[in-house]
Amino acid sequence: MDDFVCKKLTEWGLSDWIERFKDEGIDKESLECLEDQEIDHLIPKVGPRSKFKKRLKLFKEEQNTAHQEAEIVSPTHFQQQQEEAADSDQAGPSTSDTSVKGKRKLDFQRETPAKRRQCDTKGSYSEEFILSDVKNIMRCVYERLNFEENTKLNAFLKTKICDLDTDKRELVGVFGKTGAGKSSLINAIIGESNLLPSGSIKACTSVMIKVEANMHNPKYEAEIEFITKEEWKDELWSVCNILENNQENGEDEDYRDTVEKLSALYGEEWRNISHENLMDNKYFREIPEFLQNKRKILTCESARELSAKFIKYTRSDSRDGEGKEVKRWYWPVVKCVTVRVPNNHLLQHVTLVDLPGCGDRNKSRDRMWKEFVGNCSTVWIVTEMNRAVAEKEPWEILENACSLMGNGGQCQQIHFICTKSDHLENWDANSKDAIRTLILKRNMTAKKEVQKEFSKLNNVKKHFSDDCLKVFTVSSKEFLKKKNLQRDETEITELQEFLQNLNDCHSETFNYVSGAFGILSLIQGSSYKDMAGSKADVCSILGEKLRNELHHIRKSMDETYEAFEKCLNEGVEKSKSSCEVTLQHILYPKKSANPGFHGVLKCVVENGGIHKPKKGKQINLNLTLSSWLINSIDEKFKKTFP
Repeated sequence: MDDFVCKKLTEWGLSDWIERFKDEGIDKESLECLEDQEIDHLIPKVGPRSKFKKRLKLFKEEQNTAHQEAEIVSPTHFQQQQEEAADSDQAGPSTSDTSVKGKRKLDFQRETPAKRRQCDTKGSYSEEFILSDVKNIMRCVYERLNFEENTKLNAFLKTKICDLDTDKRELVGVFGKTGAGKSSLINAIIGESNLLPSGSIKACTSVMIKVEANMHNPKYEAEIEFITKEEWKDELWSVCNILENNQENGEDEDYRDTVEKLSALYGEEWRNISHENLMDNKYFREIPEFLQNKRKILTCESARELSAKFIKYTRSDSRDGEGKEVKRWYWPVVKCVTVRVPNNHLLQHVTLVDLPGCGDRNKSRDRMWKEFVGNCSTVWIVTEMNRAVAEKEPWEILENACSLMGNGGQCQQIHFICTKSDHLENWDANSKDAIRTLILKRNMTAKKEVQKEFSKLNNVKKHFSDDCLKVFTVSSKEFLKKKNLQRDETEITELQEFLQNLNDCHSETFNYVSGAFGILSLIQGSSYKDMAGSKADVCSILGEKLRNELHHIRKSMDETYEAFEKCLNEGVEKSKSSCEVTLQHILYPKKSANPGFHGVLKCVVENGGIHKPKKGKQINLNLTLSSWLINSIDEKFKKTFP
């Protein structure tokens, strides 16, 4: 069985029958040849069988249409088509032309009855039909290229056709400590109250969770990506070193984190086993995908059911989402979980990424974290309303991630989201109107305080102006229950509108058709054979223009290079004269500030100059030492690459 059949069955909502088709060895060719009797044998249930027959019939019709239309765009037919088009332009379109080629040509000039049925009420094609039609054409072009000579051009064209299907998505990064209301916020915004489980302090992990739409399958899905066996083996070596070096100091934070991680995955067995034996396959029987370096797919009918299933891959607790006791939690070997929600139009071209506040000790997870943070076009910093300014963690998260989001990053907007705005303590208000007035008044005060605090962050302000910040005061509870506030007053609707605007900026059809048009134009241009005499002249003219333009570019690049070199040279001198002072607070902290200082310093050295505690600010000797260099070019970088 090939991937094509598997993909089609999933598209048609018949993924439950994949194994059946696999057992019978159904590939793309045999799928198109299936007769009624064979279909009855494959799918004995009437409902799914009827659905399959209908989909298969439409698929065959699309294939026939696409094969006919592909003749027009085939590289081997371009010259002939161009000659016919030239004759047609001179004589006008002949309505009496009954040849096959004539009909094909007129199909592009006039609508056929079949295509008219696909039009909307205004007489224009629907985006869905256009996209399907063009995809069929490009699929046939790709198949034809397989039979053409294996030239660099054809290899380039095939790569470009494959790239057309790459989904261009907007990433929105969601930061915030566990318990701040991130899960409730995301659930309320996307209209799925039971999707992401609410966290507790104990449940905090470093697993990244992506939430996006599932536009091709009516079911809820979770795709679990594991770290590799080799990466876990390396991490085991590191954590065992931490255990050995901190046996006397059980209060050490690294020691506690390590114990939590091993206990989650192995229960209490790890205490009596050598770290080499912890790689035994018996500990991963429930997750063979980890051993096979594959991704695990969970599929469910409801959000609640899916949440109960994937919870063990994202956090630790005593029980799972269904209340059952769980002995093993697999989050220590999970890199990322992608949750897909069926037909959610707010997420059609947008992915929400629930991110830990800082990177991870695991190199693979840390790389992915940095990549996500750098690619986020918008960042949401989520914190509780009553500690929005006083809480250190959200501001530390912002400062830690700023260097990745700013120069060289994609981030354009920062949304500071204060949750639980309906929580009133020690307020003397009896009526609904009085409570509403108090909530709205406090919301306005909180927004001003957050904006004032943001203006104090000099390092962040280098990359983001005040205009980049927007503060929201939200209440997921009020949005769902409307007890004291109207829905629009909870500001959840504003965030929904923001996501909708991100979606509206994307058109899958426009992107695909534009790309396809460029590819077909290139094929068409390369097929001309009557330009042999003028090609050399054109090439000479273009070559001369190119040389002139390159001279201007090179001059501009040299000026920029010299400016950067001057900035960096100044930065080097400052680094040399200031390195001891710069490291003073790390190497010689106040005794009361960090009683386990020597243990921390040892971790810093063993981990390449970086220490990432579960709470508080991370120590990064590399960034600290290079800070003068970075600061020396920040302003010039921003002007050069706005």
